[in-house]
Amino acid sequence: MPIFQHRYLTPEGELGLWRIEEEEDHFLFGMDLHEEEIEQLSKIKGHKRVEYLAVRQLLHKMSGRKKRGACLKDEYGKPHLENSLFHISMSHSHDVVAAIAAPRLVGIDIQKLVGKIERIAEKFMRPEEMESLNRDTRLEHLHVYWGAKECLYKAYGRKELDFKKHILIEPFNFDLNMAFGFGSVVKDDFNKKFVIHYEKIKDYILVYAIEDIPDQRMV
Repeated sequence: MPIFQHRYLTPEGELGLWRIEEEEDHFLFGMDLHEEEIEQLSKIKGHKRVEYLAVRQLLHKMSGRKKRGACLKDEYGKPHLENSLFHISMSHSHDVVAAIAAPRLVGIDIQKLVGKIERIAEKFMRPEEMESLNRDTRLEHLHVYWGAKECLYKAYGRKELDFKKHILIEPFNFDLNMAFGFGSVVKDDFNKKFVIHYEKIKDYILVYAIEDIPDQRMV
């Protein structure tokens, strides 16, 4: 089964992971794509086409609906599910796609661990964030910071965010036993805090962020 994780979040929400083992035709057969999705797919080439289809199939499987809801984009390009009040976010890396859905702002990111992240660290890390890195877990820690900022960028959904100026991650120690922290998006009149969760799955780092509402906190 390509879905190798499907979990429910407390108090409400879902997260899923899908390992791509199928060819493009597998998804196209029986997948009733919306005309907007067909147009989007026509502009995508190579393996990214399979990623596009797989993550939408994952969202459908997570929803439990008989009829698939189209995954459409708003005026800023942020995805949302047709006829759903849930916010969604999607990510892909190599042969794994990830999706999250919840009744509050969310973001998800999955990345395969690669050393080249060191080359761009100064572009997205604030000085206090860099200072929190430990030599023994530096690579994983950097991926969590990057993933967290990607998640908050997606949750904000209006683009034009500076990863250093507008996306603030509270410095934390990398600890897979605790595996959560906090971050904020602060730009103009938008100021929201998020709970950030992370985990290591083989050679991938999964990060997801959920809008923090103090009296309704997700764990």
